[in-house]
Amino acid sequence: MSNEPKYHRVLLKLSGEGLMGQQEFGLEPSTVARICKEVKSVHDQGVQISLVIGAGKSCSYLTDYLQKKSTAEKLHITIADISLENAQSSARNHANSTALQFDVFNEVQRRDEIEKADIVVSMLPARFHVEVAKDCLHFKKHMVTASYISPEMKALNDEAVKKGLVFMNEIGVDPGIDHMSAMEVIDRISNLGAKIILFESFTGGLVAPESDNNLWNYKFTWNPRNVVLAGQGGAAMFIQEGTYKYIPYHKLFRRTEFLTLNGNGKFEAYANRDSLKYRGIYGLEDIRTMYRGTIRKVGFSRAWNIFIQLGMTDDSYTIEGSENMTYRDFVNLFLAYSPNDSVELKLRSYLKIDQDDIVWDKLIELDIFSATKKIGLTNATPAQMLQKILLDSWTLEEDEKDMIIMHHKFGYELNGKKHQIESSLVVKGENQTFTAMAKTVGLPVAIATLKILNKEITTPGVQLPITKEVYAPILKELEEYGIKFTEKQVPYLGYNPENVIG
Repeated sequence: MSNEPKYHRVLLKLSGEGLMGQQEFGLEPSTVARICKEVKSVHDQGVQISLVIGAGKSCSYLTDYLQKKSTAEKLHITIADISLENAQSSARNHANSTALQFDVFNEVQRRDEIEKADIVVSMLPARFHVEVAKDCLHFKKHMVTASYISPEMKALNDEAVKKGLVFMNEIGVDPGIDHMSAMEVIDRISNLGAKIILFESFTGGLVAPESDNNLWNYKFTWNPRNVVLAGQGGAAMFIQEGTYKYIPYHKLFRRTEFLTLNGNGKFEAYANRDSLKYRGIYGLEDIRTMYRGTIRKVGFSRAWNIFIQLGMTDDSYTIEGSENMTYRDFVNLFLAYSPNDSVELKLRSYLKIDQDDIVWDKLIELDIFSATKKIGLTNATPAQMLQKILLDSWTLEEDEKDMIIMHHKFGYELNGKKHQIESSLVVKGENQTFTAMAKTVGLPVAIATLKILNKEITTPGVQLPITKEVYAPILKELEEYGIKFTEKQVPYLGYNPENVIG
């Protein structure tokens, strides 16, 4: 019998849930030891191992893509999760996939696994990427993430370049597909000799119309924690018609832009945190309008602002006795004491909400005043408690579908005339597992990973996908999966078509 391994490459996928285990952090030493031994034995046979850390909501298409490519690319995919059942579900009994129970959260185990890999795909919460990246530098491994480049990650660039390592970040949907699709048009316009004067970009993860059955017109299609904490961490910054604008967090959801997208209705958008930095990233230092925003259905932001004003989205402190609190108790935490007035009356009075206001109906729909439903989380922050309440109402059912909408506006001057291009993308999910969010995050990550392994993307350093080497082949392949932009020329309107000063 030949000792030649059947597969030359192995993708090892470790669950992000495994970071937490059954507790806040968990580690099963015997499991770690067993899996480390098994992986090492395979690596010692000369098999290339790709390590994917994190197996959350965005990994269904990532795994599916690699499984379908596994025979031609000689890949074997090992899917590891704290829950063997979850791992088996992701593996889907595929011939080239193996499901393993795995719990990972310690430096020794993490470094041991990364040392055996050839490329690491981190689908963990963004705050964990840097430690993974440092290990990748130490062991000279490429790395891919879908998260924004943090200052700590950026600081690793020189060493990554020196070691010839590709650290590809922001390669999901937003950030990711937004960068690639924008740069493709920006480069095309610039090659005409035109001057770009306006760029606006909007993305939304929404519930598909056929599954839109609540008053908020919204359900969770990605990490609920990120939704609850959206907009925090600094003022939103952008520039409109040469005028700098700043929106602090407590005003963010009351300063919205309105969009009407052909065939998809009317939407609103709130500003992303820092649009200004993309002037330099996109090579648009002199642009007059630069704005990046998040799309929601009209009315969502006004209602969400209630949670912000109350303090329910705060994640900086914990609530004593949170596990025994009812939803009603939670709401009452943020209201003044009254021996006579109900929680409902106090809330309406405090925030000046009329009884017949649709916003009030939205709160009622969430059952946020329930005196029987318990939070059930020990030492939880207000944000964690709010997330628990929202999950009751905003979780996609098995057969429900989500939708990704992306919309770009490009304004430019050419030969003394102003022009405008609008580019739009709409992607619908299939069900609760194969969501549009998972598709538009997981596929770019998977495609980039394989192209780095195959040395089709080679430029080293900490980077995002804005070079033609990266965006051209990935966008082309994404079109095969129905991720394709519709583009049209429209009359130039700019941000301020009436030329109102302000």
